[in-house]
Amino acid sequence: MLPGRQIVQPISQENPLWVSWHDTQMMASLSPATVMDYFCRKSNPFYDRVCNNETIRMQRLSLEHLNNMVGVEYILLHVAEPILYVIRKQHRHSPTEATPMADYYIIGGMVYKAPDLASVINSRILATVTNLQSAFEEASSYSRYHPNKGYTWDFNANKSHKAKSNKKDASTSKDDGGTIFQKQRVDMLLAELVRKFPPPIPPIIHQQQMQNQQQQMQQAQLQNVAQEGANTDTNSIAANPTPSNNGVVPMASPSPGGADQKVEGVDMKPPPEKKIKM
Repeated sequence: MLPGRQIVQPISQENPLWVSWHDTQMMASLSPATVMDYFCRKSNPFYDRVCNNETIRMQRLSLEHLNNMVGVEYILLHVAEPILYVIRKQHRHSPTEATPMADYYIIGGMVYKAPDLASVINSRILATVTNLQSAFEEASSYSRYHPNKGYTWDFNANKSHKAKSNKKDASTSKDDGGTIFQKQRVDMLLAELVRKFPPPIPPIIHQQQMQNQQQQMQQAQLQNVAQEGANTDTNSIAANPTPSNNGVVPMASPSPGGADQKVEGVDMKPPPEKKIKM
């Protein structure tokens, strides 16, 4: 055997409580009428092909004929639709007598073997012994011995030691993240790579960007045309001012003080002197 190579053991040699099975094709259509067909699939490692169920399937008989046969069989024991089904493996001796051998439960299409009472008790005892052992080890770490005083308890020393170890763990976890220079350097390299090799833009987003650019260009052209028209109007008005009516100069707006008001531009010569008739 090659070193480091693991050989997959069959289900009879390994713990069946660690094994599960499911069939993705029939998981969605499980019901009390189809769950036995689902469990009796040949790929199911929990199914024994040398059983009465397989004989009935080959002969295309109903499950009612199991009561008249002798040997290993599988029956539907409990149903809690739509998620839980319990199937029992038993050895039938007569139509009224059968010895249970194992129970299997199906939850959400996954088939598991139900543990027996001995396995449950062993697991609970092992968990209890493990917790008791860890408690005794922690209690013994607080005990101190001195030739003059004998055995004493010292809880402060262990607490300080734990605090120091926690600080060291926190410092090491912080150091694992890298220095500021390393972080900034990595960010700079990532930004440079993104700039050189930009990610591909989806076609929908590319079309939206092109439409937005076209709309912006059209708006800019309309604004330029409107501005050019306004500039031409102002230039034409400045080049050709409108003449005043009858040589009258328009009056200026009055000053805030109300003085220096201008009058119309009429002839400002003094009136002719009147001659006295003799």
